Amino acid sequence: MPTIIMPTIIIPAYNEEKNISECLTPFLDYAGEEGLEVIVVCNGCKDSTADVVKKLSHKFICLETDIPSKTNALNLGEQYANYYPRVYLDADVVISIDAVKALIHSLEASNYFACSMIPRMNTSRSSWFVRGFYDVWLSLPYCKAGMIGSGVYALSEKGRARFDKFPDVIADDGYVRCLFKEDERAVVKEHHSNVTAPKNICSLIKIKTRSRLGGYQLRDKFPELMSNEFKDYRGAFNKLIFDYKMWPKLIIYIGVNFISRIRANFQYVTKQTRWERDESSRQ
Repeated sequence: MPTIIMPTIIIPAYNEEKNISECLTPFLDYAGEEGLEVIVVCNGCKDSTADVVKKLSHKFICLETDIPSKTNALNLGEQYANYYPRVYLDADVVISIDAVKALIHSLEASNYFACSMIPRMNTSRSSWFVRGFYDVWLSLPYCKAGMIGSGVYALSEKGRARFDKFPDVIADDGYVRCLFKEDERAVVKEHHSNVTAPKNICSLIKIKTRSRLGGYQLRDKFPELMSNEFKDYRGAFNKLIFDYKMWPKLIIYIGVNFISRIRANFQYVTKQTRWERDESSRQ
């Protein structure tokens, strides 16, 4: 069995009994005292997520809390974490051990404080409308800049020192991304995170509503950080506009964003904010 010195991976998990095994399997041969430290924090689970983790390997650290909060789970995991760099991974996302190595190498061999990778969306079970949306979304420079929808990011020890605890926010990745300027964060291009896309357009709108809500919340709570965020869609859209084959997909993309904006505005103004997630990809 290979022995390598690796970082701490913290995985918050909420009712992920169907996905957590696939997420953890790439780390089975590397977890343990001499290698990778893997901490799974089951938060508010009403299913058998914790049992699946414990049966999979005793080398994984499995924590449980009754509080259904991702950021609280991250903070709890940090209390038990011993090593740097730190990798934060969503329980429904799959990355290879080589991808982990690449993240760590990117931090250790440069002056970057944070790094991530571009997501590879599995749309094999998705409707044509969902596939069309992601064809446009993945072509945008903002998405390719990292820490956007990939479900994983890594911080060096100096990068982690930028903040104390994870604040109570919807978008932990958005918060962390805004802590660093563009030249302080890297994107690993030779590896991807594997993310299962929603099956249908309704589920897609739900997660895009949540994403937009997270942005509103960060804007209001941490306005001083938003200067590190720069979105330039003009160049990308100009290319899409002149490609008539992409017009139907562009209409879908604009429509999904329009609807999710309306839903997010309503929830935020009426203070009916709720955590909406895609259940279709977990079936």
